[in-house]
Amino acid sequence: MAIVDLILPKMGESIMEATILKWRKNVGDPVQVDEPVLDIATDKVDSEVPSTAEGTIVEILYKENDVVPVDTVIARIQTKGDDNAAPQQNTFASSTPSATEETIKETTAEVVSSEIKTAPKTKSSGSRFYSPLVLNIAAREGISLSELENIEGTGAEGRVTKNDILNYVANRKQKQSQPAVSETSSQQFTPPAISRTYSSGNVEIIEMDRMRKLIAEHMVRSVHTSPHVTSFSEADVTNMVQWRESIKKDFEKREGTKITFMPLFIEAIVKCIKKFPLINSSVEGDKIIVKKDINIGMATALPNGNLIVPIIKNADQLNLVGLAKQVNHLAEAARNGKLKPEDTQGGTFTLTNVGTFGSLMGTPIINQPQVAILAVGAIKKRPVVVETPHGDSIAIRHMMYISMSYDHRIIDGSLGATFVTAVAKELENFQPREL
Repeated sequence: MAIVDLILPKMGESIMEATILKWRKNVGDPVQVDEPVLDIATDKVDSEVPSTAEGTIVEILYKENDVVPVDTVIARIQTKGDDNAAPQQNTFASSTPSATEETIKETTAEVVSSEIKTAPKTKSSGSRFYSPLVLNIAAREGISLSELENIEGTGAEGRVTKNDILNYVANRKQKQSQPAVSETSSQQFTPPAISRTYSSGNVEIIEMDRMRKLIAEHMVRSVHTSPHVTSFSEADVTNMVQWRESIKKDFEKREGTKITFMPLFIEAIVKCIKKFPLINSSVEGDKIIVKKDINIGMATALPNGNLIVPIIKNADQLNLVGLAKQVNHLAEAARNGKLKPEDTQGGTFTLTNVGTFGSLMGTPIINQPQVAILAVGAIKKRPVVVETPHGDSIAIRHMMYISMSYDHRIIDGSLGATFVTAVAKELENFQPREL
């Protein structure tokens, strides 16, 4: 008989913890190798944790909605070989802890206490990650993002833990309850209570789901981190539209996937990033990190109205067919909830197609820690002036607006505008080809 620890796996370089959404197995249930045991959620994507051994679940160490650090033992599996061994009781099923449970709790408390005493406390640089649990507590207690940024964290890399924010809330309430002394009078008075405004009347109150809360936090943090500037251009994409229309049926029949405009846009962006590599970078303190890999994120709308950004890794190494297959695969996985954690990691530049919803243009918010995001609008037929060596004429053309928001800390208006114009020219100069 052997007991195998089921460990919460690492799910990307920047992901340090995950929230347990649902246990699919209970104590006493049999489990096979690679069979899903539980569902977890990170700030990027929901995913499953499979079993690493065949046997019986004998212990579950965390409950649903608990936030757990990566590389932590979350359950124990008894492998086959001793039918007489009785499985241990679920630590959350009994209100009276066993001796084993007390030992685990005491050991864990000692380790955590030791880590807190020895770990250096660090201040946030404005790009801090907060777990869903911490964000929920902050929202409930009326703690703003700027106030949250000033809380010293004792977690990994200075992150704010549940205990950190609860201690902060307790200290704040204690300070508010203490009488203040006026400079001009020794009379004591109690600070006025903080007033809150609540909606009333004919309204509907909708509780944000977990992903919407994360999106909201990311958007606020991005604007707080990067001074946004947006530049615009427009492109005559008539050649591209006509070429796609002429080959899309044969392409789908031959390749087994559709050819949309998205891979054509990504192809043009990749060519321009190679000309202007600073667009493909990030900022760490006072250093600019220029990325050699070109990993393009594509903003994808989900059926519930939320948004997720799967990543096409090494987009510069894929031809148009490869890009089309990757775009369709990731979009389908996103819509069906099948994305893996690594599918949303490592992006260096993001593209969002606001034209899908009929919008002519947009001013997108940067996907941190990237420094730029490009939006393409709806393709519309318009009468435009066409310049030729033989004179100008007015013609009906397929036109599209392009906009790019960028981090003004390192990208000036000249570079931002030049890049947007370069992408427009790439699309306009599209050459029909055989695939």
